[in-house]
Amino acid sequence: MSDRAKYSISTDIEYSPLELIDIPNLIRASKKKWQNISLCEVNDCVVRLGIIHGEFHWHKHDNEDEFFYVIHGLLHIDINEKVHILQPGQGFMIPKGVVHRTRAPERTSILMFEGKTVTPTGD
Repeated sequence: MSDRAKYSISTDIEYSPLELIDIPNLIRASKKKWQNISLCEVNDCVVRLGIIHGEFHWHKHDNEDEFFYVIHGLLHIDINEKVHILQPGQGFMIPKGVVHRTRAPERTSILMFEGKTVTPTGD
């Protein structure tokens, strides 16, 4: 099985405007090792919830920036030879065109904000 087949990434928007999104409940309900749920659209962006454990492949987004916010757990973001370690309550923005990889050494929940034209697995 390829690395990309290990990921469960839904690009279908799950929630409409004015609809409650119960993020703690979504996290508790997730049983997958790597799951991304597209929660809602805000202007020209998508808000995604990631419940992850393990590592994603190296990739980049040619036309979109990407912002990560850690809800709980630890998120490692590799860029070149540097590792950025994010703890709960911390965020990090990766500009378009920057090759990166995300890793979670333990079950971690994150919010991601990115342009709605983004390909989540990279360009």
